[in-house]
Order: sequence, then structure tokens, then C-alpha cells
Amino acid sequence: MTHSLVCAGTVSRVSSVLNRNTRQFGKKHLFDQDEETCWNSDQGPCQWVILEFPQRIRVSQLQIQFQGGFSSRRGCLEGSQGSEAFNKIVDFYPEDNNSLQISCPGLRAGVDRLKVMFEDATDFFGRVVIYHLRVLGEKV
Repeated sequence: MTHSLVCAGTVSRVSSVLNRNTRQFGKKHLFDQDEETCWNSDQGPCQWVILEFPQRIRVSQLQIQFQGGFSSRRGCLEGSQGSEAFNKIVDFYPEDNNSLQISCPGLRAGVDRLKVMFEDATDFFGRVVIYHLRVLGEKV
């Protein structure tokens, strides 16, 4: 059965936060289901989110809602087990709009760490703004 895999035991890290203002733009806003809050990265060539799950998982869907004008033209989902190096799972190509976008990587092997990379930002300065990030699938 597919359900949200991000839970209280999931540890998250991000590449940057706009002006280091974690209260207003921090990573916690990726998962709070609040339409008024978001994670806003600082500028840079590549932004990323790393998720470390308390158990091994199998991902069936990755759902992302960007702010139009602050998305990415290309993304990459990577996974690993334990402290192993990340391996590419799938490339995805988001649209530059406000709609919820869904990628279905069809991951068969279990992982306990995911890295979502956002490359080639549509913003001139390389900032990315995400209102919702959901990882759906099952525990292994």
C-alpha cells in the first residue's frame, strides 16, 4: 500500500536557506502541508534535499509543488543504503509552474536515504522555492 514515507523519524537536510532565515523559509516547511509556507533556497548552481528514513523504503511517487519562476528545469532523484554513496534512480524534468508535479521513479530496490537534486534553476540567481515535497511508497 502506498502512503507518505516522511514521518517524525525522518531526518532532512537542505543545500541552503534564503538569508539563513530558517524560521520563515526553512526545510520544515517542505512537509507541513501549509499552503502559506515554503522552503526557499539561497542562490547557487544546484540545490538539493536529503532525506534519511528510519527504515528501508521503496519509492513509488515523488510529488513536488514549486513556486512558478523558482523551479528547476532538471532534477535527479538518488538513493542509497546506510552510508553508501548515492546512486542515480531517475532524472525528472519539472515544469515551471505552481501545480503539484508527480514523478514515478518505480524504485524496486529498498533505500534508506534519498537525495533530490534541483539543477538548472529557472530563477536567474539559482533559487528554488518548494511548497510541498512528498515521498510516497512503502516500507520494506
